[in-house]
Amino acid sequence: MQPAALIKQELVAAEAAWNEGNEGKARVCARRAVGLSTKEWLEHHPVRRWRGDAMEHLRQIQQDASFPLSIRQAAQRLSTTVNRQQTAPFTTDPIGDAKLIIAHLAPTLQSEC
Repeated sequence: MQPAALIKQELVAAEAAWNEGNEGKARVCARRAVGLSTKEWLEHHPVRRWRGDAMEHLRQIQQDASFPLSIRQAAQRLSTTVNRQQTAPFTTDPIGDAKLIIAHLAPTLQSEC
């Protein structure tokens, strides 16, 4: 399956989970969509040597000053765990944050999603 199709599949699953009231699953799917997008983006930016899962990629984005502040903040909100939602930046729109990051990393992929 093509990266854009996999990303779209995760975003659709995130939206379905959100509509069913399963916010935790929606966040996980949104994170996976970003992880897939990041993986594709890294293939085109071989200078960056990120390893790990989607959460680690979100942490890398947060800490990388070359990303616009809005992207770093979206990554921070999306990577905040539910048990820290009262004490740290926490997204009430994980799908929107994911789409913002994906659009920045891979605008051509986002247009297909």
